[in-house]
Amino acid sequence: MAITKSAKKAIRQNATRKAHNLIYKNKLKKLVKEVKTLIVQKKVDEAKKVLPQVYAILDKSAKVNVMKKNTASRIKSRLTLSLQKIK
Repeated sequence: MAITKSAKKAIRQNATRKAHNLIYKNKLKKLVKEVKTLIVQKKVDEAKKVLPQVYAILDKSAKVNVMKKNTASRIKSRLTLSLQKIK
């Protein structure tokens, strides 16, 4: 248990940041999963419509340090490649 005032504040900050980051992570997981299922079902047009939303949330996540920039780029690249493979 935190004793000092600064340690208590750090715990509060961590809880707030975790809640904020989880919003991005959950939205990202949902969209990536949706795109992957559309790709598996070979629904190219629908996947293309969802892809810009995935790009936007990935870019925003990288910008606010929820994930690293290269991680976001790697996810975008792999999704795009898998989409192009089924064309």
